[in-house]
Amino acid sequence: MRLEPISWERLIEAVADRITRTTAADGGPWLRVAVDGAPATGTGTAASGLAEALRLRGRSVQVVAATGFLRPASLRYEHGREDPDSYYAGWFDTGALWREVFGPLEPGGSGRVLPDLRDPDTDRATRSAPRELPPGGVLVLHGPLLLGHWFPFDLTVHLRLSPGALRRRTDEAEHWTLPAFGRYEHEVAPADSAEVVVRADDPRHPAWNDPWGSGEAP
Repeated sequence: MRLEPISWERLIEAVADRITRTTAADGGPWLRVAVDGAPATGTGTAASGLAEALRLRGRSVQVVAATGFLRPASLRYEHGREDPDSYYAGWFDTGALWREVFGPLEPGGSGRVLPDLRDPDTDRATRSAPRELPPGGVLVLHGPLLLGHWFPFDLTVHLRLSPGALRRRTDEAEHWTLPAFGRYEHEVAPADSAEVVVRADDPRHPAWNDPWGSGEAP
C-alpha cells in the first residue's frame, strides 16, 4: 500500500469532507464512522477532531468510545487479568454495541444512542441516558479491535502502528495486550479492509493511503 505524508489537520478535513458527501449504505438517515486503532494511537483524539470538523460543517455528531462498553470484570478476567485472547475476543461487549448504539441508527430507528454502558475504572454501570442523534447526524465510534464484527460502518478509518512502534508507544504495563493486536492483524487485516489507513508511527508526521485521490500533502 502506498502511503503519502499528510498533516493531521488536513487528514481530518479530508475525511470530514468525504463524510458530508456520503450516504448511509442502508439508506437510513444516519452515518456510522469507525476510528479504529490500538490505544497507543490515540483514537479518541482523532475522533474528537473529526467530530469538531463535522460540527463546523453543520452536522450533529455523537462520539462513542468502545471502552465505555466493556463487559463486567468478572467476565473479562475469567482467564486472568492479562490474557490476550480474552482481551481480543471477550473484553468488549459487542452485543451491547449492536443493541444500544447501532440498533437505534437502523432505518426507522429512534436515533437514541447510549453513549456508554460501564465505567472502565469502577466497573459499574454508568447509568447514562441515551442521547438523540437527529437525522443527518453522524456516529463516530472509536477504540481498538473494531473491525471484523460486521458492524454497519459507512466509513472506516484505521490508525496503524508497526509492531515496533506499537511496542514503544504502549505502556509497559499493557504489553500483555500486544499479542491480541498481532492476532487482529493476522485474522482481520484492518489495513486491507479499512477505507482510510493512517500510519501513525511518528505521531507528528502521519501518512495515509489517500483513498479518494485528493493529492493532499502537509
